Amino acid sequence: MDDAVVSPRDKLAQDLRVVLADVEELVRATANETGERVKAVRGRLEANLQSAKARVVELEEDTVERARAAAAATDRYAHENPWQTAGIAAGIGLLIGVLIGRKI
Repeated sequence: MDDAVVSPRDKLAQDLRVVLADVEELVRATANETGERVKAVRGRLEANLQSAKARVVELEEDTVERARAAAAATDRYAHENPWQTAGIAAGIGLLIGVLIGRKI
């Protein structure tokens, strides 16, 4: 997917996945550390990591569902209003053509 078309929501999910991977690596790296304080922190970190992973999955599922709903609504509109849809598409094509053909 091109970075120019990545939604802020998708970018957030992508960033969260990177952070979660880094946290998992940190948890693995400290697996052999001893001490009650380290063990307590690791336990909380692991619990929070699992919770964050679940939220990322929910975020991704919500994004997919919204995209499907938007596609269905667009399809329904195009079928109910074919001439308006064709006019809008032609207008957008004309606008893009003018912008591309314009000299800077």
